[in-house]
Amino acid sequence: MKKLFFPLVLAALLTHVLTAQSSFDGTWKFDMDKVDFSKKPDVFLLQNGMYECKTCTPPYSIKADGTDQTVSGHPYVDSIAIKVVGDHEIQETDKKDGKVVAISTTNVSPDGGTVKFEFSDSSNTNGGPPVTGKGEAVRVAKGPAGSHSVSGSWRTTKIEGLSDNATQVTYKVNGDEVTMTSPTGQTYTAKLDGTDSPMKGDPGITSVSVKMLGKTTLEESDKREGKVIGVFKMTVGGDGKNAKASFEDKLQNRTTNFAMTKQ
Repeated sequence: MKKLFFPLVLAALLTHVLTAQSSFDGTWKFDMDKVDFSKKPDVFLLQNGMYECKTCTPPYSIKADGTDQTVSGHPYVDSIAIKVVGDHEIQETDKKDGKVVAISTTNVSPDGGTVKFEFSDSSNTNGGPPVTGKGEAVRVAKGPAGSHSVSGSWRTTKIEGLSDNATQVTYKVNGDEVTMTSPTGQTYTAKLDGTDSPMKGDPGITSVSVKMLGKTTLEESDKREGKVIGVFKMTVGGDGKNAKASFEDKLQNRTTNFAMTKQ
């Protein structure tokens, strides 16, 4: 809204809205013990010396010989190396501009029903400490006959031990704007009317638009070159210390639900 035909009335309304928004001020932490992960599985195929990530955006297929393989369309990495350690283990090394930005190890259980993974990822930490953690997934479908045990469809059930830089976010409302900062270096200051504003420190998100849905719900739309790629919603509870949140990944058609607590 660019023209204020009724400035006094609008000012009164705005003051009321911003009073409610003050409940967002502060640092919030995601409770990883209270996460409802998307039921949509990840799909991989490792066979005949080739590795495919079928549900990555965009999907890719590369040689699994431990050497750097070029991938395109991924804002955080430009090469991936897959090393087959054994029948139940693979290691992945991601690079950007020749520099290692992420390392992960994936181990499939002897019965093939579950997989555990550990990772260290600095692809989006702006020179700060990497995001570290580990997780588990359960098999939804087997891979084709003769393929490596990591092949098939997997649904994430747990991510734990995440470093604090991956689980915290800080908001500050000032007038009709909100500023977001994260320990990994992402930040924006956006109007609360849905106007596009630049995201700083994130090569995968070029802009955001933020608006209020009612008095206690903030909705942030993340965009890449003008296209919405994700929507984050956060609703603060009546005690002002707890919140429910969700993130809808538009690229992968997944929604994950979280609980958050004010620090």
